Amino acid sequence: MSRTSFSRRQVSFSALSLLLGASVLPKQAWAAPAETEDQQAEWGQAYDAAASMKIQRSQSPILSPATLSATEAAIEQMRNVVAQGGWTQMPKGNLKLGMRDKNVIALRRRLIASGDLDASLGNSNVFDSYVEAAMRKFQGRHGLSPSGEFGTQSLTAMNIPADVRLRQLEINQVRLRSYASTPGYRFVVANIPAAIVETVENGQVVTRHAAGVGKIDRQSPVMTTRATDINFNPFWTVPASIIRKDLIPKMQADPKYLTDNHIRVYDHGGQEVQPARINWRSDEATRYVFRQDTGGEFNSLGFVRINIANPYGVYMHDTPAKGIFGDDFRFVSSGCMRLQNVRDYVTWLLKDTPGWTRDRIDEVIASGQRVDARLTQTVPVYWIYITAWATPEGTMEFRDDIYNKDGLGAVPVAAAISDQD
Repeated sequence: MSRTSFSRRQVSFSALSLLLGASVLPKQAWAAPAETEDQQAEWGQAYDAAASMKIQRSQSPILSPATLSATEAAIEQMRNVVAQGGWTQMPKGNLKLGMRDKNVIALRRRLIASGDLDASLGNSNVFDSYVEAAMRKFQGRHGLSPSGEFGTQSLTAMNIPADVRLRQLEINQVRLRSYASTPGYRFVVANIPAAIVETVENGQVVTRHAAGVGKIDRQSPVMTTRATDINFNPFWTVPASIIRKDLIPKMQADPKYLTDNHIRVYDHGGQEVQPARINWRSDEATRYVFRQDTGGEFNSLGFVRINIANPYGVYMHDTPAKGIFGDDFRFVSSGCMRLQNVRDYVTWLLKDTPGWTRDRIDEVIASGQRVDARLTQTVPVYWIYITAWATPEGTMEFRDDIYNKDGLGAVPVAAAISDQD
């Protein structure tokens, strides 16, 4: 299944002012309607460093009074949009630079309505560079790869009704309000629907990291916890649930799977057991301990594991599968979180722990040796579920309700991608 799909959805406040002011277009004029985790495709690009993959967003953290106030204002604006009829449906089609098509006019007017295209550019049926730039803007604000082309995923994002967006904002306003007084001076927030992790200090985002989070059937939990310590060059011990769901089926299909992935089997006395001695057509494997050797090139935890106190057995970690960070769809794990640019993240966590400079961190990773670092001061960590909010800069952001916690029905973009499989 294609994983270039979805995670961020947003509509600008300036867009809504067009809908609310004297220049509002008539409705009919806008548009014609860790554990181990599945391997992800690796790509040649260096997604940890490529400028095109860096996420440009507000430096105001999602958990802040300013975000809450902006969301409250956004709700009032969206109520006015809904009262005026919302927006109509775009028709299906594939449009790109250089094409001439009657639906380009509908697309222009839809982009004008959302503030992505200047209002004076609404009449041509040519998909020119203005429309391409507007599409990139729209896609970037809706969590889609900014191809500049109009296709199924952009269509689906455009056709989410305004009243659904309003309801999302109202639901998430309550969630944001529940955190209003809790974060503190220095904390981490991981927004699961966005698959994004922020480090925050003195009311500003210091670093931002794309993340790989739990699949729909293996969800990352919503929780408040603390980061306590970091394991460099960690072993990975396979959880029992993954032995049942993943390792046993993989060994049935390929008896060399454990060897190829540097995973050793031990009995509970610590003696190594040869995989060939295990009956893989039964549940015998669940009686053993499975441990993957250290090695950032193949170990499911990469070079770093960040431990957070919780009853769910989950944590945050590096990954050898850096390609996932270039995907829009990053719901790929068994509940833990994989982190982009993990060295920046642990450098920030350890900044107040004596002896742990960035050079020291790089040196330890390069050594390949198992080393642990305990934080002198534990750091609050919030795993949250926010699908809609607004930034103080004047942007509404929306995420697909991937776990269906908003209760508003099926995830539109996910359904669109399934239809393409």
